[in-house]
Amino acid sequence: MGFRRSASLFCFPSCFVFFLLLSFDPSRASNAGHGLSREAFPEGFVFGTAASAYQVEGMALKGGRGPSIWDAFVRIPNTIPDNATADVTVDEYHHYKEDVEIMKEFNFDAYRFSISWSRIFPNGTGKVNWEGVDYYDRLIDHLIQQGITPYANLYHYDLPLALHEEYLGLLSPKIVDAFADYADFCFERFGDRVKNWFTFNEPRCIAALGYDDGYHAPGRCTDCEAGGNSTIEPYIVAHNLILSHAAAVKRYREKYQKEQKGKIGILLDFVWYEPYSYSVQDKAAAQRARDFHIGWFLHPLTYGHYPESVQAIVKERLPKFTEEQAKLVKGSYDYVGVNQYTSFYMKDTGVVDPKPVSYQADWNVDFKYDRDGVPIGPQANSYWLYIVPWGLYKAVTYVKENYGNPIIILSENGMDQPGNVTLPEALQDTTRVNYYKSYIANLKRAMDDGATVIGYFAWSLLDNFEWRLGYTSRFGIIYVDFNNNKRFPKNSAYWFKKFLQRKSD
Repeated sequence: MGFRRSASLFCFPSCFVFFLLLSFDPSRASNAGHGLSREAFPEGFVFGTAASAYQVEGMALKGGRGPSIWDAFVRIPNTIPDNATADVTVDEYHHYKEDVEIMKEFNFDAYRFSISWSRIFPNGTGKVNWEGVDYYDRLIDHLIQQGITPYANLYHYDLPLALHEEYLGLLSPKIVDAFADYADFCFERFGDRVKNWFTFNEPRCIAALGYDDGYHAPGRCTDCEAGGNSTIEPYIVAHNLILSHAAAVKRYREKYQKEQKGKIGILLDFVWYEPYSYSVQDKAAAQRARDFHIGWFLHPLTYGHYPESVQAIVKERLPKFTEEQAKLVKGSYDYVGVNQYTSFYMKDTGVVDPKPVSYQADWNVDFKYDRDGVPIGPQANSYWLYIVPWGLYKAVTYVKENYGNPIIILSENGMDQPGNVTLPEALQDTTRVNYYKSYIANLKRAMDDGATVIGYFAWSLLDNFEWRLGYTSRFGIIYVDFNNNKRFPKNSAYWFKKFLQRKSD
């Protein structure tokens, strides 16, 4: 999860808590209002939760793991609230059995986790850290033992710092072979048990937040202390990410897929952009935003080239695929993950700056969050997260209609509470229960209208380290006391438990 409001900036006394948990009635978290149940979804439809290595594992400086760009970034003073780090976070490295058993207890089918590249290769390439490999072996084995299907993502924002220091990491074409080699190792080591793979989580956020405005690691932009060029670097990074993805998929298909019988895809964030008005200009602005957002990646992966609107605006700043690269990229996924949280209105600026300023400025749009004083939806804790269930329906339907009705996994969806919410109050997360009800209902509506969706993953199982928000944001359906890492199920967890219970159970 990594979107921020602009598209480029876009985780009591014990006796009282014990009494509260004893007195909580899970039946109050009902499914009333939408008439949905697990049985409403097709046979084999998967419900899971999602997380990322850096946000939950801890052991960031231990266990043989090398530093990532985020380990360096969080240590820049005043970057994260309270100068927090993910050195320990919720310590899933040591609590993974407990967390897997929570998933089982609450009737989830699958866990979408990420593998920390620098926990496997501390320097990005070369020497293997077998202690880290053993951790993922234990996690995967325990998932399977408990009947939870592993969905492994190879990269979630955490580039090995050594590669960034050696050749600026994602800005260099050298990253393509380095990522493919890392992916190859993971396929060979874990592919006998992992049958569902993703290459990158939210490559748009990686390129935009890391290289357009510097909001995320490695903190590069035109005016950033770390250096950068917001007019070209985001496009170079995106290009290298697409080629890295395609190279990894090629390795999997040629060397492992036939024998291992798995599937591979990519995870793309997609905010739904609704025209601010019915004007031709605002409709064009909303379409342009979609092209610069999900189209930036899904268009090449489906058609072998960037969207025409992106080509027309970015011109010579946009890298070109060779004929051979276009063939490699086109069709390089078995399914596509869509991370969907929120929706905004898009208004045309009416001005095209003759001199390029940044990736975000290239959109030529204004972000609007209300019409005539009426918000597009209620706001969650995060300033960018408006609750707009119909936006999920439109986003999934858009992917279906514009990209050949691919197999879709709704790979992230959720909302947050403030980090300082008290434990008793946090457990009574009625707004989150209603969020999940309404969004899942709209996902089902998209499926009824023909979208090929095979799974849904809630973000997230646990409250955790939420990137630039540190511990001031709680997305979990399980409350975590960050002082002692104890876990407490919220109402939303009990809602899922009832929603996912099979009639045969």
